[in-house]
Amino acid sequence: MKKEVGLWIDHRKTVIVSIENEVEVTREIRSNMEKHVRFSSGTHTKDTNNPQGSTAEDMRDRQFGEHLGRYYEGIISLIRDADSIWIFGPGEAKVELENALKREGLGERIVGIETVDKMTDRQIAAKIRDRYLR
Repeated sequence: MKKEVGLWIDHRKTVIVSIENEVEVTREIRSNMEKHVRFSSGTHTKDTNNPQGSTAEDMRDRQFGEHLGRYYEGIISLIRDADSIWIFGPGEAKVELENALKREGLGERIVGIETVDKMTDRQIAAKIRDRYLR
């Protein structure tokens, strides 16, 4: 029984389409994050109240990274049993998920990574069906 997964991902949402025995299941995962602007530029001045020199922006960046880590862990928990994983989306999230999958020892299951723009859930499902059910 082969399970094939395709997913569209950005930092706010992931649409996962699983196909197993020609049965298609679609799930949506939301990160519950607002749009994030990274502040780290190496130009921060040292805060005398904070000996490590961390700024509020560094803390926000760290919190954002930790939240993304939990988001990717949740996605991986849903696709861990897939035989093949196809990842696509508009930004950095697809590569970040790829790296997380590789850290989990699932990198060999990735069959492709593709940059695509925003898509509706129906367009995502159709794209995945076209790849796996041709």
